[in-house]
Amino acid sequence: MDWDACYACDDYVYGTAPNTFLRESAHHLAAGGRILVLADGEGRNGCWLAEQGFQVVTVDGSAVAVGKARRLAAERGVEAEILHADLADFDPGSEAWDGVVSIFCHLPPALRTTVHHRVTEALRPGGVMILEAYTPAQVGLGTGGPPDPVFCMSAAGLRRELEGLELLHLEELRRPVVEGRLHSGEGEVVQLVGRKPANGPEPD
Repeated sequence: MDWDACYACDDYVYGTAPNTFLRESAHHLAAGGRILVLADGEGRNGCWLAEQGFQVVTVDGSAVAVGKARRLAAERGVEAEILHADLADFDPGSEAWDGVVSIFCHLPPALRTTVHHRVTEALRPGGVMILEAYTPAQVGLGTGGPPDPVFCMSAAGLRRELEGLELLHLEELRRPVVEGRLHSGEGEVVQLVGRKPANGPEPD
């Protein structure tokens, strides 16, 4: 996918409103906490989180999307650090974040596993991850998402890849996903809220 070409238009291809599941789940995040948003595209989720009073850093691999995200933040009068970086190279650090948000961040399987392991390490004890992604059942519906099921996620796969987190919510379901012109109808999704144990993992 040539994401720069995808985003090279006047409109916001996924809209400017936050993802529904993020909006419904944000109460799990520590008030005013430091939040990392993965693959935030044109900035809709990061800007909304900044409006809620969080300290937001967003990351996206498309320079065009990052430019539009910065414009959206300026239009809304919010402060967010919006970074242009490839997730293959981006180091989120260790115990650096109160929350990590991953909304439709579809990556090749090996990279996805690496990023999820890094995220688990990067969360502070008690920190929360909020994730929504398409499942393989989405392919062929024609309402958005990757054309190849290997980029999609499942509840079983996320349970393995994020095994360091206590799962507060994990569900596969069909729901309407209407976000701009590229998410346009019924979608097969997996949703997750996970918390890093406050005292670290239990000893063997």
